[in-house]
Amino acid sequence: MNSFKFFNVSEFACKETGDNEINSGFIHRLDELRENCGFPFTITSGYRSKQHSAEINKKTIGQHVLGVAADIAVGDGIERRILVEEALKMGFTGVGVAKSFVHVDDRVTTPVMWTY
Repeated sequence: MNSFKFFNVSEFACKETGDNEINSGFIHRLDELRENCGFPFTITSGYRSKQHSAEINKKTIGQHVLGVAADIAVGDGIERRILVEEALKMGFTGVGVAKSFVHVDDRVTTPVMWTY
């Protein structure tokens, strides 16, 4: 049984299918990220099945399908900046920044950062 400080595995289930193959090591990394940031996280998207509408037409499998990605809601620019800074310090290799959320992942390819 996995025990996490801030998260429940069910928070990471696919919003469209209910499937959940999130990587437990990734959740432990998010626990550490949450601790380092010092404010609560709401996961808006965790694991996504291959049938999820955001994934079904992709040519390559996305990080959410691999179970090593999460979108985290942010309330303001301060939270956004702290979250991005801490994620980069911790070595998350994929970071996407939007107005209302930050995507983090543990991709094994070249590290990338982008905006939405």
